Amino acid sequence: MDLEGKEEGWVWVRRPNEGDSKFWGLMDPIQDPPPSPPPLTVVFTEPAKHWTDAAPIGNGRLGAMIWGGVCTETLQLNHDTLWTGMPGDYTNRQSPVVVSNVRKLVDNGQFVEASLAANGLLGHLSEVYQPLGNINIDFDDCPVGYSAYGRELNLTTATVKVSYTVGDVEFTREHFCSYPHQVLVTNISSNKSGSLSFTVSLDSELPYHSSVNAANQIIMEGSCPAKRILQKGNTSVDLEGIQFSAVIDLQIGGEAGTIRVVDDNKLKVEGSDWAVLLLAASSSFEGPFTKPSDSKKDPTLASVDTLNAIRNMSFSKLLAYHLDDYQNLFNRVSLQLSKGSNATTEDSRPINQIQARTQKSLIASSCGRPKLSAPAITTKSTKNAMVSTAERVKSFNVNEDPSLVELLFQYGRYLLISCSRPGTQVANLQGIWNKETEPAWDAAPHLNINLQMNYWPSLSCNLSECQEPLFDYIASLSVNGARTAKVNYEANGWVTHHISDIWAKTSPDRGKPKYAVWPIGGAWLCTHLWEHYSFTMDKVFLENIAYPLLEGCALFLLDWLIEGQRGYLETNPSTSPEHLFIAPDGQTASISYSTTMDMAIIKEIFSIITYAAEVLEKSDSCLINQIKIALLKLPPTRISWDGSVMEWAQDFEDPEVHHRHLSHLFGLFPGHTMTLWSTPDLCKAAAKSLYKRGDEGPGWSTTWKMALWAHLHNSEHAYKLVKKLINLVDPDHEKAFEGGLYSNLFTAHPPFQIDANFGFTAAIAEMLVQSTEQDLYLLPALPVDKWAEGCVRGLKARGDVTINISWKEGVLHEACFCSKNRNSVRRLHYKGKVANIELSSNRIHTFDKHLKCLRTHPSLEGTT
Repeated sequence: MDLEGKEEGWVWVRRPNEGDSKFWGLMDPIQDPPPSPPPLTVVFTEPAKHWTDAAPIGNGRLGAMIWGGVCTETLQLNHDTLWTGMPGDYTNRQSPVVVSNVRKLVDNGQFVEASLAANGLLGHLSEVYQPLGNINIDFDDCPVGYSAYGRELNLTTATVKVSYTVGDVEFTREHFCSYPHQVLVTNISSNKSGSLSFTVSLDSELPYHSSVNAANQIIMEGSCPAKRILQKGNTSVDLEGIQFSAVIDLQIGGEAGTIRVVDDNKLKVEGSDWAVLLLAASSSFEGPFTKPSDSKKDPTLASVDTLNAIRNMSFSKLLAYHLDDYQNLFNRVSLQLSKGSNATTEDSRPINQIQARTQKSLIASSCGRPKLSAPAITTKSTKNAMVSTAERVKSFNVNEDPSLVELLFQYGRYLLISCSRPGTQVANLQGIWNKETEPAWDAAPHLNINLQMNYWPSLSCNLSECQEPLFDYIASLSVNGARTAKVNYEANGWVTHHISDIWAKTSPDRGKPKYAVWPIGGAWLCTHLWEHYSFTMDKVFLENIAYPLLEGCALFLLDWLIEGQRGYLETNPSTSPEHLFIAPDGQTASISYSTTMDMAIIKEIFSIITYAAEVLEKSDSCLINQIKIALLKLPPTRISWDGSVMEWAQDFEDPEVHHRHLSHLFGLFPGHTMTLWSTPDLCKAAAKSLYKRGDEGPGWSTTWKMALWAHLHNSEHAYKLVKKLINLVDPDHEKAFEGGLYSNLFTAHPPFQIDANFGFTAAIAEMLVQSTEQDLYLLPALPVDKWAEGCVRGLKARGDVTINISWKEGVLHEACFCSKNRNSVRRLHYKGKVANIELSSNRIHTFDKHLKCLRTHPSLEGTT
């Protein structure tokens, strides 16, 4: 379709991308697509009763939770820049004295006293993520009864549809959040002319005022509190906090339809055939270093301008742009799993249906076939689509439906696309979705696992663009972190600790030293910089963005390390995040020296920057020479008396062996200092550590353990944790659960934390493909008795290699590799076999189970 045309039945379709089977030449482009598998939809059979029953949509900046009520529809709204507070002072001039005292106590073996003294290093609490408000749609003549209710989140189109029937009238609502046009779009329709009548309004938990302007737009203006907690009963707008605005534009159709203003702040629609609501929102936030009171932004003007830019665009056009943008990311990867052709369960599918999910809206431009319409926001009925996803989660422990694993894998990719896009804020502890003014753990980025896990699937699952907000965030942290390093630690470079916020807080938090005294958060984040280069081979990124940040991080670490009593370079004070140990005097303590995680991350950073310097021809610099010397003086990872990996420098007794954190196993994953081939004894000790920790824990802990077991190539235990996570959480009694899923597939700590959604997706990818700069491991942790047949397409490996894999009866069938713009030699591994292979740029290489090359041919992009 011509996007400027008037023909509403057609929409723009894009060229195939890496995830499309035609790109790979694995399907005859003239033939019709294969039989469709169960749709990628999260299904609800009733309106939401709890927030975690609502369906999330988002465009990275603007988010909404769709409740799907019949008498009243609620769209709970979020904007990624709405936070309490303002820029702060993240320094403590007393810290150098405290650090010196703590170090002496640690050197004397007075760990309890050191832990108490470390309270002097604590700082202020982080700020708090805030909700934007709600769109309330109250329908006239609330029906006593209704039928055929359905609500579904379609992952393939990033849309939510709500439908139900009252008498002989079918009502439908369609929702999506557009990244290209930065608006939330709602289309309300029915099959009977003149049957739509409703009132729409905006409100917020924050201080606000709403009104209707001359253009029949509802404008809500408000303010975030300038301090963490808004005092109860205080409804005044604090001019020092971040200001915000949300504007609704309403369009209706039908000869008899009317719009009128009610109570000066509501719009009432009567007798229309259809209605389209467009919502834009903005804030006065101008960056982490600008006070809200100094901001020059006018959020209302920005919101109105956003709406004016699309005033003449139809719903179909907005949908077309949305689909093209979203599917360009989402359709890169497909996954299908099957128990096998011999399985008797109703969810099994024959191998000829184990094909990539090829959307009918995607056509091969080389075929000359007519353009097809975009996928509708409807989903065709299947056995899985007629039951709620919550029921599927409940029954998973019995039927182990592989298609539910597919859905949860793709749900993580959907959420990442929806909450982290170029130009937005970093994905916080809840992504962008939050209904509370005082959310759990402030919904703040936590840097001792949670923020990092949010971005684990971005590279392996082919969403590298979604990582850009993380790099912007690291850059902001480096600015404030340089002041923290200089004042608090009298060190060069930059530092940050375990929790931050939109203002790029870098100082220790208030609370307890066991989590707050951890100046390694920035270093862990910096590993993502190298990983981005490793997967994309983007040398410009490495030189201009990654290397300067790595350089500052390494400078701090060099100054933070001190000569220890053992002759090694040590960190002191040092904690293993959020964990305690039993000191020799029998008391619990948190502060010691050179915890295993500290050393693993420092080794990772020093190795990374050394590799980066080689790529950029900077290996002869003074800094790199210092780092090479320091690397040789770092203490090794040690094994405890019981055969597990030591978590601390001394073999302290662990008072909580089932602790949720796996900090001492960072080197196995996501780090690279423990591998089955280079450090087999440490890997054996890592397995022992995992058995000691046990399988219980919050959602993020469960998915981290999945990835760790995958890197030990233990498919049985990795799958055991898949089953553990897929457990339905009752939101009325969530404290009785550890981990699990809510009805909308949000993962639970509990309460809701989004990190495990991303951790699950990443862990599934690690079960199917693992890579280093030189090696590719195929199906390293495939549970062959559970997923005997399957296919994954579009995963990424280091070296900018795109991978398709199919397997039958638990055995590799074919693996295809495409390396863009570079030739490379890799070692290919499968079930103990190793083959050296050569990949030519822009050619597809296909290998069999014996790792023999069956064929090569140009990729589609290389020939068009």
